[in-house]
Amino acid sequence: MPLNRRFRRVIRIGPVQVGTAHDGRGRGKHTAACTAPRCGFSADYDSRAAAELAARTHRCPIR
Repeated sequence: MPLNRRFRRVIRIGPVQVGTAHDGRGRGKHTAACTAPRCGFSADYDSRAAAELAARTHRCPIR
C-alpha cells in the first residue's frame, strides 16, 4: 500500500514543485517533482535548500 503524504510549504519553480512532508519514520523530507508531461523527474532530499537547488537546475529531457 503506497504512503499517502500530506505536503506543506509547496512552492513552484518553473515546472517543478517543491514540498515538505514526513516520511514513514516521522522525519521531514523535501521532495522536488516535475509536473511537465512525460518528464518523470522526482527526488527526495534531506534539506529544503537541496530540493530547491534541484528544482532550479532541472532541465526536462522531453522537448
